[in-house]
Amino acid sequence: MKDKWTPSPKVRKAPEKATLHPRNKHQGHYDFETLTKVCPDLAQYVFVNEYKTKTIDFANPVAIKWLNRALLKAQYGINFWNIPKNYLCPPIPGRADYIHYMADLLAETNGGTIPTGKSVSVLDLGVGANCIYPIIGICEYGWLFTGTDIDAEALVSATKIIEGNPQLAGLVELRRQKSADSIFSGILRPDDRFDFCICNPPFFRSEDEARSANQRKVSNLKNDKSVKPALNFGGQYAELVCKGGEMAFIQKMIAESVECKDQFRYFSTLVSKSDHLKPLLNSLNYHKTPIIKAIEMSQGNKKSRILVWGF
Repeated sequence: MKDKWTPSPKVRKAPEKATLHPRNKHQGHYDFETLTKVCPDLAQYVFVNEYKTKTIDFANPVAIKWLNRALLKAQYGINFWNIPKNYLCPPIPGRADYIHYMADLLAETNGGTIPTGKSVSVLDLGVGANCIYPIIGICEYGWLFTGTDIDAEALVSATKIIEGNPQLAGLVELRRQKSADSIFSGILRPDDRFDFCICNPPFFRSEDEARSANQRKVSNLKNDKSVKPALNFGGQYAELVCKGGEMAFIQKMIAESVECKDQFRYFSTLVSKSDHLKPLLNSLNYHKTPIIKAIEMSQGNKKSRILVWGF
């Protein structure tokens, strides 16, 4: 983003965040005064930047974790949230956008009203150690969630988060995916019916590619304190990497969705790279998918999209 302001010798106006979904609670700049009140441990990572505004070092994974704890407590009433060292620490505003856009999609066929409560059932493919999508979906809309993951330690962490917050009790079921070659197969039960699935697929084709991207991002953050990170740091191999990267994962997801199409109203996934969208749309057309929608999202300097399809 180019500066559109006249620089002052002492103070520059801080750039605004890109537009989030209208119902997203994380509009504008972070209110660090409020956040440090609800989470005092965050205060040690807060400093005043060149724009004379309070911020944190977004290249510091420990600071990011404390920021997430504060956001979850202040905005969603989550009193316990923790993840093991080196696990993915998600950018909460972007995750909230995904949930809100899917709520809008459900409203389109519900007379413009978002369905809430246990009437809506969601499958979270790769719930992760952070359990972030169920947290937001339950706190905002009261939906039911089933979370899957291939990593046993991630599911242990997610279980602790659920057990540590009474408002999540009875609304999240966790299942272990035992096959690295499957997405839906081995997870779904014959009587399962879901309104939609959500997915944040592994982005990278190799660990070296993930490490290189992370190093570039750290360098960018160190050089420009106004830049908000596109995604936070950390992440286990299964969270970040799969053979063929994002494209191969989503192609497989599309192929498998044909086999379980009667158990879902919609399928959805994040698509991080814009040049992946056209071949994925071609794949959906090949499978004669009657419902296809791409929803654009912007968070900070990052642009992504939600790909939705249904039969």
